[in-house]
Amino acid sequence: MEGMNDPVVATDGRKAAFEANKLSKKLHRQVGQAIGDFNMIEAGDRVMVCLSGGKDSYALLDVLINLRRRAPVKFDLIAVNLDQKQPGFPADVLPNYLRSRGVDFHIEAQDTYSVVKRIIPEGQTMCSLCSRLRRGILYRVASELGASKIALGHHRDDMVVTLLMNMFFGSRLKGMPPKLVSDDGRHVVIRPLAYVAESDLVRWAQHRQFPIIPCSLCGSQDNLQRVQVKKMIHEWERQYPGRIDNMLTAMGKVVPSHLMDRKLHPFTSLQASGVPDAQGDKAFDDDDPCATPPAVAPIRLVPLTLEEDA
Repeated sequence: MEGMNDPVVATDGRKAAFEANKLSKKLHRQVGQAIGDFNMIEAGDRVMVCLSGGKDSYALLDVLINLRRRAPVKFDLIAVNLDQKQPGFPADVLPNYLRSRGVDFHIEAQDTYSVVKRIIPEGQTMCSLCSRLRRGILYRVASELGASKIALGHHRDDMVVTLLMNMFFGSRLKGMPPKLVSDDGRHVVIRPLAYVAESDLVRWAQHRQFPIIPCSLCGSQDNLQRVQVKKMIHEWERQYPGRIDNMLTAMGKVVPSHLMDRKLHPFTSLQASGVPDAQGDKAFDDDDPCATPPAVAPIRLVPLTLEEDA
């Protein structure tokens, strides 16, 4: 075929294959590490993977399918999509894709779109109500399918953004945990992409050519606080590479004695003991990291209702 013997084309092809293989190893390693670190999947689990049609949930299912083949424990996967009856939703895309992957799946049809559009005034954030409706339906479906774990496609950037959202607009130090018990106390929710950068998921989706389905609810909202905060951390990352990873790592290295929560640390009863304290007042003694960084153009954040986690 034309171009097959072109050395430039051949070199580009080898480079692309090398990069794709490198990315694949990275994603599978990070997901495997998160699963191991937080004991997300155990022997005999039936894992319900929530598939929205976006890049994140596609990648989650894709990686879990591959990891299942070589996992030291046996577990089952079932993909579940909530068809919210959004106008123009291509109902055949996900079933066709899932059949091609040989994955058990269930499509749950519930017209939450009309409910959200009816209740939420035009121009206001729809995420909170949509999330609550979706979450309740998925918990019910998990029970009906006998799923022991519910896997969501939230990634590293989502977790850091949620931490900052709660700080800026909720006045609390609360993030998005990699593993938790559901609101009704009956299910364990896991986020195996907890260590994965969104930029890597974008590249993986392009490589794997997932049939992406845009959300006409979320995608139609231009001024979400979450979108603005995500832009802010990505600008930080551009100027200071590694900052997002540092924030994620900090979420796992909490020092209650150096915060202000009186329920976590006995500030009111503290007394000098005469015994040296390894932490003490060494909160951040190194001058260089504390130096004023170059000026960054501020991003204006307008207080709105805080969206709830999906």
